[in-house]
Amino acid sequence: MVGLTLAVTLAIIVSGHVRIAAGFALGACLAILNFRWLHQAIANLFAEGRSRVPKRVVAKFALRYPLAFAALYLFYKTGWLPLTAIFAGLFVPVGGVLVEAIFQIREGFRVELTTGDN
Repeated sequence: MVGLTLAVTLAIIVSGHVRIAAGFALGACLAILNFRWLHQAIANLFAEGRSRVPKRVVAKFALRYPLAFAALYLFYKTGWLPLTAIFAGLFVPVGGVLVEAIFQIREGFRVELTTGDN
């Protein structure tokens, strides 16, 4: 996701749209932060030997959406960055999943061809 964010942000900057690139990068950072906090909460929830999830993880899990909505509202009201670019950045995890799916499919074909199972 970070690599995809960097590649798209640099492509937008090269095209001469710095504000759009900043908006995309902000949305992508919010999406990646949201993804990391969700992953951390789920990992702690299913960790072996733990009877309770730490309060800090619960707080991060609960603050994911209010933080994102507050940031979106701030940029909507002030107009500092284009809201459509921020929304586009929020879809970076979807792009990351698609890239990972392509790699997994390619690896599956490679394994199938080397084992001789047709």
